[in-house]
Amino acid sequence: MTSEKTSKNNVQIRKKFTLKKRESISNYKVDYDSELNSAQLEAVKTKDGAILVIAGAGTGKTKTLTYRTARLIEDEINPENILLLTFTKKASKEMLNRATLVLDERCDKVAGGTFHSFSNLILRKYSALLGLKNNFTIMDSVDSSDVIAHITNTLYPKKEKRLPKKNTILEIYSKSVNKEIPVKEIIEKEFYNFRDVEDKIIEIHKKYVQYKRENSILDYDDLLLYLKFLLEDHENIRKKLSNQYKYIMVDEYQDTNTLQADIIKLLASEHNNVMAVGDDSQSIYAFRGANYKNILDFPNIFPDVKIIKLEQNYRSSQEILNLTNKIIEKATQGFKKKLYSDIAGIFKPALIRAINSQMEADFICQQILELLDEGINLGDICVLARNARMSYNLEIELSKANIPYQKFGGPKFMEAAHIKDIIAHLRIILNPDDEISLNRVLMLLKGIGAKATSQIIPFMQQKNYNQKLLPSKYCQSLTPLFNLLVKNDENNWNLQELVDEIIKYYKNILKEKYDDWQKREKDLEHFSYLATQYKKLDNFLSDLALEPPEASVEGMYKRNIKDDCLTISTIHSAKGLEWDSVFIIGAVDGRFPSAYSFNSVDEMEEELRLMYVATTRAKSRLFISYPIDMYDYTSQMILTKPSRFLDNLDSNLLELWDIEEEN
Repeated sequence: MTSEKTSKNNVQIRKKFTLKKRESISNYKVDYDSELNSAQLEAVKTKDGAILVIAGAGTGKTKTLTYRTARLIEDEINPENILLLTFTKKASKEMLNRATLVLDERCDKVAGGTFHSFSNLILRKYSALLGLKNNFTIMDSVDSSDVIAHITNTLYPKKEKRLPKKNTILEIYSKSVNKEIPVKEIIEKEFYNFRDVEDKIIEIHKKYVQYKRENSILDYDDLLLYLKFLLEDHENIRKKLSNQYKYIMVDEYQDTNTLQADIIKLLASEHNNVMAVGDDSQSIYAFRGANYKNILDFPNIFPDVKIIKLEQNYRSSQEILNLTNKIIEKATQGFKKKLYSDIAGIFKPALIRAINSQMEADFICQQILELLDEGINLGDICVLARNARMSYNLEIELSKANIPYQKFGGPKFMEAAHIKDIIAHLRIILNPDDEISLNRVLMLLKGIGAKATSQIIPFMQQKNYNQKLLPSKYCQSLTPLFNLLVKNDENNWNLQELVDEIIKYYKNILKEKYDDWQKREKDLEHFSYLATQYKKLDNFLSDLALEPPEASVEGMYKRNIKDDCLTISTIHSAKGLEWDSVFIIGAVDGRFPSAYSFNSVDEMEEELRLMYVATTRAKSRLFISYPIDMYDYTSQMILTKPSRFLDNLDSNLLELWDIEEEN
């Protein structure tokens, strides 16, 4: 029905459309030629064989993977024969959602996820072949380090020589698994200051492996390790999985570790249809075990590989790309590429010298206010630092100026003690052998100490909740817990009711244990909400371990007080993100690159790539600043020069500014 009345100032313009009926949802054809540039199109249309896509920063790698997924399905490849591996669940979900929008809902049936979630799925199915129980639980890094601390204290209650801290020991073990190098060699190469206690670290490792076996527990690294064992030791399973996943795509291939690269090779053994997408220039996670050489060696592992370079950038102005190209030219290894853009900018990047850190902070704060006056939204501005400590002075000045900001790297939801308490209760219901969770749950109770737990745990592992068999002094504290566990035996599970009942039981403990229990209750409400999205407890616990929520509810509420706020982030946390205007602070030689990298070619190369990642986050404005009075305690020298990655660059690439405070 059309209104007869129309105002002269409010004329309604109605467009006419013709609807054409389609018989089937699957007969829609995507116009790839108009949607993609020539390099993207080549990657999308190449169907069989090994393909290495070198995707520079901002060149549309996500779009390329999305459209290739659609193209394969359009070519009548069964979606269940396609495997898309990413490094976050969010990335996988985004790509498949976008592929669905490009084509249709058949894309939902593509097997997608992280390496760890995929490994978990396969291991649940074939656990018996590896001597694992199907109800194994997964430890996060905090749980793993706690187990190591327990073993260390048991083996060496009186330390004659200094042992590494629990997190360092876990890092040694993790690098050993992911790099496929013996623990002894990892210590000698990367932790040589602990060579005098090498035998003890190796002994702790043996006990750690034994502990996990006895308690039906896997850590993150075990998920990958056991999948590799499965594929190597059971040829029939390897062939079955390889023939099931006939087309494999891997995102961010430069961030894979040695173990992940081996898994890809095994999964592709029957067909070699692998597309690896990544950028060697953005490999910055060696500290997590990522192997930069994986992407360089890809052409050697997969014969007759086709290499495609994506170089057209859709993010940054050419002025910024001129600088980033010059920075990455200094790399001694890698695939050569030169990013270009159709985005014409009017601002050159600026290199700013400050007298001291305080003046640097004052200037950046003032510059942010000027950007706001120019109409730039606060949410489109970011400050990047080599490490979180370097932004402290700036944070004080921002607070003084009432500029709201969020800082990446806040309190993590899954590391909050009260959340780990709730999860421990759920884990022992799923897996009574989980000694670390049993110990945590018991230690919450009054009157229960280390001696008591050692007496009680064997009974609980057998699901024997008869308190008459225990010393009477424990009965009062244990009665509510035992009643809870008996009532929620595995035959009575309803996940939502189970979670809510545990939270109800735990609230009395929460109030006694924490002064800020009211704030923590918000996290419990959020945890209950998360449970509503699952039917099975094992799936719920696995996802919490493999893809944990980033921040506590309290932290999220704090950041969302104002929707539009400045971002402060470490460079590592900013990878994959972008802003209109970016500040890189503390770019003084000795801090960026770090002085620790000066004697290592590999570490210096990674520092260079870190600078490249930082500069490619900016769309139109890029400011790089450094103070000339920064004291370095390692060298006992005052650092005064700009980062060697920026020094002596052509004035056509960088404007040089000196800050002078006006009287």
